[in-house]
Amino acid sequence: MDDLTKEQKDEYATSFAILALYDGGAEITSEQVTALLQATGNTEVEAFYPIIFANYLSDPETLGKLIATPGGGGGGGDGGGDAGGEAAVEEVEEEKPVEEEMDMAGGIDMFGGDEGGGSDY
Repeated sequence: MDDLTKEQKDEYATSFAILALYDGGAEITSEQVTALLQATGNTEVEAFYPIIFANYLSDPETLGKLIATPGGGGGGGDGGGDAGGEAAVEEVEEEKPVEEEMDMAGGIDMFGGDEGGGSDY
């Protein structure tokens, strides 16, 4: 925890306070979060953190979804959930074509001249 910035510590303290309220079945409001932060000795948390976090996480259903969904955000993913297991296996078994390497020895140099460099340079 010593490596965290003050902002990160404030975010963690606020997040843990909201999780404690959620786990206890209490209503999640900025006032409740602030009271819990004060009770736990986190008196230096910036006042806007409980407001922002409580506004977003006041709905227990939303908070429950965030807790139950691993990965939080970030995006990515497959996007196409309709394919069955067999389609995924076929996709894995598909081989990529092997590119053949061309023999460049004795060919043109990278400046377009003949082999040996010539007298241009």
